[in-house]
Amino acid sequence: MFLSNYENKIDKKGRVSVPASFRSHLSSMGYNGFISYPSFNHLALEACSQDRIEKISNSIDSLNPFEEKRDYFATSILSESENVQFDTEGRISLSSKLLNHAQIKNNVLFVGLGKTFQIWEPKNFEKFKTLARKKAYQNRSNLKWDNKQKGEA
Repeated sequence: MFLSNYENKIDKKGRVSVPASFRSHLSSMGYNGFISYPSFNHLALEACSQDRIEKISNSIDSLNPFEEKRDYFATSILSESENVQFDTEGRISLSSKLLNHAQIKNNVLFVGLGKTFQIWEPKNFEKFKTLARKKAYQNRSNLKWDNKQKGEA
């Protein structure tokens, strides 16, 4: 899983080191990188494995081929997605299009969200985190524990 958050600086060549735990998780799934696309909801980037983007693509394909919604999702997610590969040092280079969407200039914050992660400009994330904590508290009764999951107590 992708857990916690890590802040790293973009170097003079435009590269940033991806957290070792994130690289390790992707590597265990057989990947040397990830897919990234601009978030719908935030000034951030969504990041996921190839498997996850294929699930999203299948979900989009399940929509009526003549419905506008299908084109909207495909255009907003799939056409904006970029395959980001690690170099030998575990660094990536993000395109200017992605950096501009997330308003990233010098520092990058990798934010683990379980099966996916996001990439933020650190100050923008701090503002969002305050709101998220408040909303999570207000909606805490919606989070249910599934006792049927294997190995859970």
